[in-house]
Amino acid sequence: MRTATILRETAETQINLVIDLDGAGTAQIDSGCGFLDHMLTLFAKHGRFDITLTCKGDTYVDDHHTVEDIGISLGKAFKEALGNKKGVNRYGNMILPMDEALITSAVDLSGRGLLNYGLTIPTEKVGSFDTELVEEFWLGFVRNAECTLHIKQLDGTNSHHIIEGAFKSVARSLKSAVEIDRDFADEIPSTKGVL
Repeated sequence: MRTATILRETAETQINLVIDLDGAGTAQIDSGCGFLDHMLTLFAKHGRFDITLTCKGDTYVDDHHTVEDIGISLGKAFKEALGNKKGVNRYGNMILPMDEALITSAVDLSGRGLLNYGLTIPTEKVGSFDTELVEEFWLGFVRNAECTLHIKQLDGTNSHHIIEGAFKSVARSLKSAVEIDRDFADEIPSTKGVL
């Protein structure tokens, strides 16, 4: 089973995260940030990842530390659950429509953490959520999952739709990337022999 449990405690956050990459898409999320709960719930559903997450963070300051540290923890969980990545497809991509928004993402489980971020979110907030934190979340994720991730906005004017489209698109790209290719189940998908 490709699972991981991450416990992260800092002066700013206390996080307990459990993931099963081969799940049914169930989510039990309590991050202390309602909008992030919504995004992670749909991320789990569209990726078919089972995720249980609790976070107690210093949201009385703002949501920055909570969002960033959850991105870090989720990245660590993916890295741990994938192990040596034997048999994975390695690559995944998705062009996803979310009403007027159109978001594309592509991922490579390369062992190198790189984010190419191309969202233009028109408002500074969705509800009480600072939209600049979307980039911080994905930076934390890629650096710790050690993957290359491109997220591009092809269209869109509604901030909620753009962000939601990004989380759904990345979830489906990751779903494809982590799936086992039965024809190559005993191989590392790299001429280097490691990822």
